[in-house]
Amino acid sequence: MFKHDKQLLKSVRVDGPNPNYANMLQEQLGGPQGELKAAMQYLSQSFRIRDPQIKDLFMDIASEELGHMEMVAELVNQLNGHYLDAQHTTVGSVEAAVLTGLTPMLANASGYPWNATYVNETGDLAADILSDIAAEQRAKVVYQYLYRQISDSGVREAIDFLLNREEAHNTLFREAFNRLEDTGSLTDWGATVDSRKYFDMSMPGRFFDRNNLSNPQPPKFNIPNQPQQGVQSQSKFS
Repeated sequence: MFKHDKQLLKSVRVDGPNPNYANMLQEQLGGPQGELKAAMQYLSQSFRIRDPQIKDLFMDIASEELGHMEMVAELVNQLNGHYLDAQHTTVGSVEAAVLTGLTPMLANASGYPWNATYVNETGDLAADILSDIAAEQRAKVVYQYLYRQISDSGVREAIDFLLNREEAHNTLFREAFNRLEDTGSLTDWGATVDSRKYFDMSMPGRFFDRNNLSNPQPPKFNIPNQPQQGVQSQSKFS
């Protein structure tokens, strides 16, 4: 069961209309690294999870991603302004003025509709969590690109918040992965002779330490308990 709270996860504002940037921000509504993809991926993956704590984590993050989607949609709304004006928008922004009446679309920045094939689910918890860690990292990269291309202080404030929440989700998924031991695809990790072979096929090579394969271990992640001193917010880019 789901309930909707009319209050945004974080209120958003813009300095002024910017239809072209509104179109760019569509990428995080209906793109393959966007908020809808993340929400649907974590929600659908959770249906098969038996561990109650990890299942709860997936549901919490999936619900928050829907809140992120709501924030992005409101930013798109404000950036599109109040008046249809296709003649003065760039080519990529015309669709909002001639098709949706400025309503945010479930489409990417190129106008292609959201697609369920963006969602990755295997039923294997280790594989799914690794996919989710990668998804959060890719979403962060897209927000970084968007941040660099706008001077609007309100938009930057919202993206700064969303960037840091993606980082929080990444950390939580890493912590969940570290709790997995000898389950699913992690069972008998590196047990066979073939799993310990290194094929040195790039000549001249041997730059990678092939001795690391002598006793292969499943990946583990260092989880930061608190930000390091002197480290600034992840979204402050030149």
